[in-house]
Amino acid sequence: MPIILPPTARRQFIKGTLVFGASALVTSRALASADSEGATLDQNRVALLADTHISADPNRVYPGTKWPGSPVKEGDHENVHIAKSLASAVSSVIALNPRPAHLIINGDCAFGRGEEAEYKQFLRLVEPIRAAGMTVHVTIGNHDNRENLWKLLPFLKNEQMGIQADVLELPHANLVMLDSGRKGILGDKQLGWLARQLDERADKPALIFSHFNPYPNRGVRPIKGMRDGAALLKLLAERKHARAYFYGHTHEWQHDRQDHLHLINQPAVSYYFGKGHAHGWVDMKLTETSADLELHCINRKHNQHGDRRQVSLNDEGK
Repeated sequence: MPIILPPTARRQFIKGTLVFGASALVTSRALASADSEGATLDQNRVALLADTHISADPNRVYPGTKWPGSPVKEGDHENVHIAKSLASAVSSVIALNPRPAHLIINGDCAFGRGEEAEYKQFLRLVEPIRAAGMTVHVTIGNHDNRENLWKLLPFLKNEQMGIQADVLELPHANLVMLDSGRKGILGDKQLGWLARQLDERADKPALIFSHFNPYPNRGVRPIKGMRDGAALLKLLAERKHARAYFYGHTHEWQHDRQDHLHLINQPAVSYYFGKGHAHGWVDMKLTETSADLELHCINRKHNQHGDRRQVSLNDEGK
């Protein structure tokens, strides 16, 4: 079973804001505003996040200067407040109408090595999503520690703990979430499981999610990719209903294609590696023929804010 955070009762969320203080009230106000608009949940809409990198320190800033920081010099990174970036993304998702029924965080939830204190902050920041009726799905990245996250999720049963992989069946597509772990390895057992799941569901397009990039190296800051990425790409290439592979890890917004398979590199929510690169999240709308993607930058003045890409879900769209 994957790590799934189901919706929570609104009264539980309000009680939590009293414990966590003013910072949590920011998203509480956004939730109250969205609730007044009577937003509904759309099973064909999914919010896509990756690389939130939440620190135990709620005031942590990347790359390290104080927030909002002094004027940025030419060549410097923009100063990014990590927790506020995720809170901003959460507020934006909640404000959508209709709201996505699901939200996927594609790995590296934690800033360091997946300490419990990091996950406490992470869970606090995504709680408004759950209180708004949405389900949160989490994959594991190289900065994560699944055991430490499990400790904070008492509703998980012992038999559900292990490799986190599952299929989310939506009306227009199946979303397959894989676990590339901390070292970027799927392993023969998980690859075999993936092949079986895809073959059993060949009547519907499939979109595959995992944290690691499938290439040996990728990005402006070259990072080692998934060790068995070639085997994964071969498996997906052999199945034409596998339409896209979504990954994080390299903190960039990119879109490549290999025949029928689209490769979508999700941007980091909370910081980026290269000067001028976007950080934010992706709004995915599924139709019978396509997955329509729109980039929402945390900095709405960024030149990539609103960038749109399309993944065809059948051979006619190519």
